[in-house]
Amino acid sequence: MSDAREGAVPHLSPEEFRRLGHRMVDWIADYWSRLESFPVRAAVAPGDVMAKLPAHPPEEGLGGDAGWEAIFKDLEDVVLPGLTHWQSPSFFAYFPANASGPAVLGELLSAGLGVQGMLWSTSPAATEMETRVLDWLAELTGLPASFRSDSGTGGGVIQGTASEATLVAMVAARERVRRGLGREAELVAYTSTQAHSSVLKAAMLCGVARGVSDDVHLRQLGTDGAYALRPEDLERAIREDLAAGRQPFFVCASLGTTSSGAMDPVRAIAHVLERTGVTAAGGWLHVDAAWAGSALVCPEHRGMLEGLEAVDSFSFNPHKWLLTNFDCNAFYTRERKALLEALSVMPEYLRNAATASGAVIDYRDWQVPLGRRFRALKLWFVLRHYGARGLRAYIREHVRQAERFASWVQADECFELATPRSLALVCFRLRPEPGEEPSATDARNRQLLERLNASGKAFLTHTVLPGVDGAPARYVLRMAIGAPRTEERHVRAVWEQLAALAKGA
Repeated sequence: MSDAREGAVPHLSPEEFRRLGHRMVDWIADYWSRLESFPVRAAVAPGDVMAKLPAHPPEEGLGGDAGWEAIFKDLEDVVLPGLTHWQSPSFFAYFPANASGPAVLGELLSAGLGVQGMLWSTSPAATEMETRVLDWLAELTGLPASFRSDSGTGGGVIQGTASEATLVAMVAARERVRRGLGREAELVAYTSTQAHSSVLKAAMLCGVARGVSDDVHLRQLGTDGAYALRPEDLERAIREDLAAGRQPFFVCASLGTTSSGAMDPVRAIAHVLERTGVTAAGGWLHVDAAWAGSALVCPEHRGMLEGLEAVDSFSFNPHKWLLTNFDCNAFYTRERKALLEALSVMPEYLRNAATASGAVIDYRDWQVPLGRRFRALKLWFVLRHYGARGLRAYIREHVRQAERFASWVQADECFELATPRSLALVCFRLRPEPGEEPSATDARNRQLLERLNASGKAFLTHTVLPGVDGAPARYVLRMAIGAPRTEERHVRAVWEQLAALAKGA
């Protein structure tokens, strides 16, 4: 039992921790087994959860494991009713946020070990395992050899999110261009209107963009009919900025945009940077494949890698669609030296013989924060448990389900595809009725989505896609398939519910 004497710190004893740990793992396993019994989206009003929590912190702790009965009760009464169940097989919103048994066990082990892996010397296993696991992942996804740590100049690192990866890439690009020019310059970054909002945030954090409305220093360019960045528009914008005395330094291309899963033409974009002299000036091409990158474990999807040998960095999120729980972003660069030059700071208290030897990697120099968890453990567990074959089967099944859903949409006279299916993402909507105003069509689609989500049986989200060739923008429903326990029966169930709601049933 814990020592409850006055003034004693009531740590859990090893045996108490063992009993509670077993119970918590049982609770999680039971939660997964009853996921289908919960409404997918939280059915609470703002403030409902807070109203169930005391206004002040407890003076007395729970003591030993017997006192934890209150915690498990609150999990059921306070936490579960306020959750949107991202692991539900009927969660089709946003993009997936996968969790799997092996990943959760890896996270538990990481927390239990309590490693702070900022330097090689603070835990060599944490650093060297991350290096090896990122090389495994590069091989599994068919990335160019230049992104591997054994290439001599490149390598991979686990960032928290794709947003952090974009920021790190932009900081490295800014420093490299400044060094190359030998002077300060008015810098300009480029991406498409369909790119993730993290590109704008990165530009603001870097001091490149002056605010959210700064369209001079972050050029968000229009897209083609498939919502991909047009290379000719990029080239025109770059030449305009060069003529105005500004310095292009960074381009973010997207593979699998959030709204529609659009794929930017990476090779053509790289050619633009070469023709305009941006590459020669040290300019940086980053590829954000946050969601779609996981599909690269399947050889049939590696066409999206075309031109990747010319990019400076690439990132995707195993925590989206590769069974590794949040947070886990795989970030690769062909030039790790650029990261070190931009991000390395060496206070006296971090100096050590291993770092001074130059023979080790200190991942604190590859990221924004100093501290870092042992995140490689959960990715290591996932790759070892599923193997390449299991991961391919997982991705392929979701793509097959999306193909089925898209075929049902196409066969129904009430619905239409808004864009061609992109991997496991289907963008669709109710067809306009004869003579119907676009705003009225949008309103019907919005109502359909609201009724579906209010039922609690499934959860989808929407986007608004810009019009093409002068057409108005469209409100579109997104069916993003990717939850670990989703089967075809769940996909069929949401389709049948949508069809019934559309027909007024």
